[in-house]
Amino acid sequence: MKILERSAGSLTNFEVLDLLRSRGAGKDPSRVLASVSASEFKVFDYLEQTAACNQTRDIINKYVQECKKFDLAKAEILNAVNLRPSSQLEAFMIIECCDSRLSEDQIDDFVETTTQILPQHTSQPESSDGKEESAEAQQQDETTDT
Repeated sequence: MKILERSAGSLTNFEVLDLLRSRGAGKDPSRVLASVSASEFKVFDYLEQTAACNQTRDIINKYVQECKKFDLAKAEILNAVNLRPSSQLEAFMIIECCDSRLSEDQIDDFVETTTQILPQHTSQPESSDGKEESAEAQQQDETTDT
């Protein structure tokens, strides 16, 4: 690999995963034939377990365009793409001085935009503020009591 431009910017998890795929990383058993190092395969295996495996360039571009209305820094958008916040708490952890920069409605809109545009990993269930989880827990409690 040749570095064309030094410190050109940060990459999303999707971009790293895409680069590793283009270099031959994959799930197939013939990994030894690829021109990817063992540490790069570890990164590939990790990223395959995140939402980045379901993202595309078009999805990320659309998300970045939608985030312009929130006036977020590039690093905040990058973190949102990588972490895919699905609650206000997660948004507060990503956006610096969130409570002074965005209203509660804007934060809700940001979370809704994120969950609608960015796909989740297939193994991650979508939580709606714990309502589904608490309903399932209550249902389990009822079945164990009977």
